Amino acid sequence: MLKKAQSLIVKFDFYSQQTVGEITKMVGLVKAKYLVPIIDFLDLEANPRSSKTGPVTDGIQESIERDAEVFPFKTKGILLASSQYEKLQRNRVRITPDNPNIEGILDGGHNTLAIGLYILKKALEQEGQSMPRGSKTWDEFKELWREKREVIEEYLDALRDGAGEGELDFFVPVELLVPRCADDAASVESFKNDLLEICAARNNNVQLQVSAKANQWGYFDVLRDLMEAGNPVVSKRVEWKTNDGGDIKAQDIVALAWIPLNLMTPVHDENGRAIEPVSAQKIYSGKGSCLKQFEKLMSSPEVTSETNVDYKRELTNREVYSAFQITAELPALYDYIYAMFPKYYNAAGGSYGNIAAVKALNEKRARKTTPFGGKEIDKVSPDGYIVPLVYGLQALMENREENGCHTIQWRQQPMEFLQSNLDKIVKHYAGIFSMCDYDPQKIGKNPQSYVQAISGFKMALAGIL
Repeated sequence: MLKKAQSLIVKFDFYSQQTVGEITKMVGLVKAKYLVPIIDFLDLEANPRSSKTGPVTDGIQESIERDAEVFPFKTKGILLASSQYEKLQRNRVRITPDNPNIEGILDGGHNTLAIGLYILKKALEQEGQSMPRGSKTWDEFKELWREKREVIEEYLDALRDGAGEGELDFFVPVELLVPRCADDAASVESFKNDLLEICAARNNNVQLQVSAKANQWGYFDVLRDLMEAGNPVVSKRVEWKTNDGGDIKAQDIVALAWIPLNLMTPVHDENGRAIEPVSAQKIYSGKGSCLKQFEKLMSSPEVTSETNVDYKRELTNREVYSAFQITAELPALYDYIYAMFPKYYNAAGGSYGNIAAVKALNEKRARKTTPFGGKEIDKVSPDGYIVPLVYGLQALMENREENGCHTIQWRQQPMEFLQSNLDKIVKHYAGIFSMCDYDPQKIGKNPQSYVQAISGFKMALAGIL
């Protein structure tokens, strides 16, 4: 069930209003002290990106400290949206966002975070406290904001009594989008249908990442749910939403997804053009390309369809769903191959620790862990050595047809297979190293590396390795 945002009042100065079609835009300046309710009750679910502290938020706060009067002319400010609203006297508007997944703060998350941190810092300083050190995501900031809310209220009371010399009287540009007529169901529905497009377009102005848009349209939802069910430890580390704090990028998981997705029957875009699969080496060297192609795949009418829930798209293709089920298992299999590779390479007659690329990488790493599960290991490896072997797992998959329905399935249990055969596969695969001068970049980008890995898996499957 969607959580409902509480009503809050936006108090404008220098107010103006425009209406085009079914959307009304209310524009004005809002004093920083009147942003407190917005920070209290709204979050960034509707924003394709989460916010986190860094040079952008530092620059915003520096602008406020240096010349607060000029600040509203330096920033785009904050974009809000609400399908339910009531105009009050004195340029005030009461808003009640009906669905926080598409309403609330659509753009300006970094502005909201920076201003919120500025208010919090001033409140703490009044109490003789200091702001906790370290970078902060939006969620971490909101937790601290709630924890210190009484301190903030005491600070606001002090400002009302004349303290602080107008510290929070600087203006912030605010746009509020509302339906032309909140009492007209058709007008409200039209307004809601346009919000995701508006949100994506506004954020495009700051080169919104493909992953952020993919997440906003719901393209990660099923994959994320399957990961949370099958491997919650890894899923918690994935940054499904941009700037949400995970140390594993969503595109790393998407790249792995193309291993089973490449076995799919062809699907087409809305113009009838076939969506091309991703070449094996792109999984190592072109994760951005993997993500762009993933967005094309998921936007296909043969893969997803429009839904009235949050105005996202819903996965309807059983074949893609089955590929995502396999994808949820791949991080654990990747980690197993990663952990065992040095041992099996040495067992095949090599001297893994003496390879220049391996030696240089391990000298830089104080803590050595597997990439996804974070398990402690003795030696880390360049990804260029490992990815072709992980791609070789595709030999254990097949596209099955039952009653006209295609699904991607394992031929046999992959972990059991690896435990019985990985040593032999590594011995077969290691021949590619000398051909590529032991350079992980050359190995990872060489199509022959993937052919060699697939060949090793197939030979092991046939019992001839």
